[in-house]
Amino acid sequence: MFTKIPLQTPPNETLVNITDQVNAAVQASGVKEGVCFLFVPHTTAGLTVNSAIDPNTSLDILSELRRLVPTRVDFHHTFDTPADAAGHIKSTLVGVSVMLMVSEGKLLLGSSQSVLFCEFDGPRAREVWVRVIADLS
Repeated sequence: MFTKIPLQTPPNETLVNITDQVNAAVQASGVKEGVCFLFVPHTTAGLTVNSAIDPNTSLDILSELRRLVPTRVDFHHTFDTPADAAGHIKSTLVGVSVMLMVSEGKLLLGSSQSVLFCEFDGPRAREVWVRVIADLS
């Protein structure tokens, strides 16, 4: 069984801190020790773990991804828009899943780490799927 975290993202590209929502899902699962698997079922979004303490960190990550994969009109994939094509590539670079340890009923993260949902083609109604698995030992 898995749960879903619904998100409504703003226009354009953004990183959304979803750590509290993921911790709530972990707590609701009742699992004290295990792993939490997160998956994004979207082709122009992703997940990463990084700092959310300084908002400029997210700006730097997005700025560098834009530099690496600028929106341009010469993509082969232009089914929707060139921005959509760039979003597909950014999603592939960032990835659509993360697995984290669960300890004492919450995510085991470093002191400055957060779970960040990466939106590359907003605004959109999005979901993050959460599966919490208990240790068998």
